[in-house]
Amino acid sequence: MTAGKTLFPRSSGVLLHPTSLPGRYGVGDLGEWAYTFVDWLESAGQTIWQVLPLGPTSYGDSPYQSLSTFAGNPLLISLDKLVGEGWLTADDVARVPNSPPYLVDFGTVINYHNTILTKAYEQFGKTASAAQRSEFVAWCAKEAYWLDNWALFIALKNLYGGKPWVEWPEGEALSEPSAIEEARIKNARGVDEHKFRQWLFFKQWHELKAYANEKGIRLVGDVPIFVAHDSSDVWANRDEYYLDALGNPTVIAGVPPDYFSPTGQRWGNPLYRWDKMAENDYRWWISRIKATLKMVDIVRVDHFRGFEAYWEVPASEQTAIKGQWVPGPKFDFFNAVVEQISELPIIAEDLGLITPGVIELRDGLGLPGMKILQFAFGGSGGENNFLPHNFTPNCVVYTGTHDNNTTVGWWNSGEATEDIRNFLPEYMGRKVDEVQWDLIRLAMASVAHTAVFPLQDVFGFGADTRMNTPGRESGNWGWRFTGEWLNHPARERLAYLTRLYGRWPKTEEEEAEQA
Repeated sequence: MTAGKTLFPRSSGVLLHPTSLPGRYGVGDLGEWAYTFVDWLESAGQTIWQVLPLGPTSYGDSPYQSLSTFAGNPLLISLDKLVGEGWLTADDVARVPNSPPYLVDFGTVINYHNTILTKAYEQFGKTASAAQRSEFVAWCAKEAYWLDNWALFIALKNLYGGKPWVEWPEGEALSEPSAIEEARIKNARGVDEHKFRQWLFFKQWHELKAYANEKGIRLVGDVPIFVAHDSSDVWANRDEYYLDALGNPTVIAGVPPDYFSPTGQRWGNPLYRWDKMAENDYRWWISRIKATLKMVDIVRVDHFRGFEAYWEVPASEQTAIKGQWVPGPKFDFFNAVVEQISELPIIAEDLGLITPGVIELRDGLGLPGMKILQFAFGGSGGENNFLPHNFTPNCVVYTGTHDNNTTVGWWNSGEATEDIRNFLPEYMGRKVDEVQWDLIRLAMASVAHTAVFPLQDVFGFGADTRMNTPGRESGNWGWRFTGEWLNHPARERLAYLTRLYGRWPKTEEEEAEQA
């Protein structure tokens, strides 16, 4: 039941969501620049590319509040590849709305991509060969267990002006059979188009994954433990969540008050009825994990501690203060997963309030946890668990994650307190030179089997390139970089440290000698 050595050889890599890639269409996609980035990783000796959740986003643009846990984000579909397929012309994509090069303007980008993807669907309908149509039909049949619900859900959501499903007419909101059958007939074209978009996304994603794997690069994906209420997952599986008769949550997820938030965090996600899920051997969850592992090689499970116990808040509360800890499914859930997935290629996001029970669950499953170096140098001095000398090999070390400031931004702000600014040079035995490289070197030199760095830290970018500020309702998730940065000398510096600290990928001969 443990994560074996072959799953986690000594290695390093980069955290970068595909929307942050360069490109002319206002948002990163699965086209030329994604392949160029894979080449860049290979040339720097990196063997990990970690991404955020890949699902379609909604209000706020957060990949952690996806409209579906199975579907892919159509914004990532490469329009240039569709030109290559003949489903778009060069004229179709000749005029692109002006977009800032370092930021995704989601409103403009979404409208543009919807228009262009509809053109591609129409052209496919006119010109696709019999073989292409058969491929599409066969893929839809294979993925029907989630695709049928998703395609109808998003067609209805668009029909009703983007409203949450609980605000649709009751028959469709509550999936009454006659209403759903009628909706499928009335919205047949829209349903088919959204299936087509998913087919395109998964074709392009699997082509990119194959290319990365051929280069020796493994993809690390992200599975948030909770799903958005306004999602096809909840709409199609209402009996597995704590909802009232109209589909509204009765209790929701969050975290309790702490030093950083006196009212806690009220996330708003509906909570699972784990007892109901256990009755069918956690079928939905296992389907979710299997689907994710088709897309990536390793899964980071966000808020892993929720499997041991989670903070339950009455939906009527405006803050997370009046909540309670409720036991999660613990080993029972993971035992069911192991029955169908022999190894657990999982990284446990074990940050926050971690109890002995969470540690027992993580270590009993043999899963690596996470270490964040930005958390290491304040507070309890040498006892801090995030300091490299306290690591065990079975962990993944980060300078920071998508929820942290960039390391330069952290160091140049009040987040790096005077105590931190005094302790870091004392710990290293020298003055801080370039803080991002100081932390990258500490991570590389550590015993952690895996080290991962946000691309912003590799390039030394400041706080204006931060990906997410938790609790901020807008202005997140939009950072992008431009192509010339992939020729920056930082690549050689990263490669040097990767070799120096034994994280460079081994040849087959070297691996055979070690075995």
